[in-house]
Amino acid sequence: MRRPAARRVLRRFSVAGGLAGALALAGCGGGLRPLIGLNLQLAQRGEVRAPSLAGPWLALIRSGEGRGRVELIALERNAPVPLPGLNRPDAQPLSVSVDQRGEHLAVVRQLEGRTELVLYRRSLQALQPIAMQPAGVPRQVQISADGRVLAVELSRDGRWQVDLMELP
Repeated sequence: MRRPAARRVLRRFSVAGGLAGALALAGCGGGLRPLIGLNLQLAQRGEVRAPSLAGPWLALIRSGEGRGRVELIALERNAPVPLPGLNRPDAQPLSVSVDQRGEHLAVVRQLEGRTELVLYRRSLQALQPIAMQPAGVPRQVQISADGRVLAVELSRDGRWQVDLMELP
């Protein structure tokens, strides 16, 4: 008899939680406001994709002249931040993610016919390849806010998987 009662409590909790969430969203009703100044600035400088937002940082891939470049923008200043050693003319970035301090950028990119995962440390201006074990082809990456864990979407043996990787 206890199990059905527990299920009813959980069911009520999940329904109540869903209702509370729906009411909270309904209460916002149009409360979302575009950041017009920043949006215009982003649009003026060309096509952008794959945004990653963490704290005061926005990482994205800007397309132009037949290739993409990873950019990091300090939102407090609305200004791009230099990323020496990250963008190569022969590399095509596919996915980017930034941590909350703007120190680590995780990037999936194509280089010389292969797809690879790399970690860029801004303070060192250093790029570190990340090996996939077992081997796989990365497609998308997200870095945790504290910069310690990567979630990587990758293909192995024709199947899509997600790996979590702890960074040293």
